[in-house]
Amino acid sequence: MEQKTSIYETIELCLLAGKIMLQSGAETYRVEDTMVRIATAFGLSESHSYVTPTALIFSTSGEQPAKLIRIEDRTTDLDKIALVNAISRRIALGELTAQEAKALLLQAQSASLNYKLPVQILAAALSSACFLIMFGGGWYDFPAAFLAGGAGFAASVYLHRLVQVKFFAEFSAALLVGLLALLFIWAGFGHEFDRIAVGSVMPLVPGLLITNAIRDLMAGHLVSGISKGADACLTAFAIGAGIAVALIFFR
Repeated sequence: MEQKTSIYETIELCLLAGKIMLQSGAETYRVEDTMVRIATAFGLSESHSYVTPTALIFSTSGEQPAKLIRIEDRTTDLDKIALVNAISRRIALGELTAQEAKALLLQAQSASLNYKLPVQILAAALSSACFLIMFGGGWYDFPAAFLAGGAGFAASVYLHRLVQVKFFAEFSAALLVGLLALLFIWAGFGHEFDRIAVGSVMPLVPGLLITNAIRDLMAGHLVSGISKGADACLTAFAIGAGIAVALIFFR
């Protein structure tokens, strides 16, 4: 009975670690590797894990039924990924018991490691303006890109919280960016629409998602790679459609 309880605790620990990493934007291979390493450290050397962007499946060679966890919300939080990696290394070195590791993982899961929303908006605004310069824009359009990029990012975050439809939030944010860019040009506050619009939508571009999709495809995780690539393409389409609607109907 004690052995079954230990196996059950190990499975729950592996699933918890994998869930935190997958929700934080980790690559599929990293999640699977971490789960298997944790299981091996606690004596389950024949364990198997299967990860997709929306689900975690973990099995221990028939001793326990396979367990599945559904993943609904995903974001980007590299700090949490690093924390789980550090905890898994300590487990592999024998420095943590299952109970201690679970407590640390629960603490990492509930921790708010992201910057506050005003800081994120400010960073998005500043990066938008810097992208404008990088793409060949002039310093005279720096304030316009700063304001449009910050407003677009803030709209994306707010709309995603209001309506759990990612496409709608990104489309609306890009539309707002396009409208602001046109408004600034009409008011004489900006000069080059294309530079302002491209720089301002860069914080919305799913760069990490594209990178992970390519990495998963190269590692042979075809399901995860294709699904992440499709998600990235849908986001890119939403951004492009928002700017296109602004140009077609309001220019």
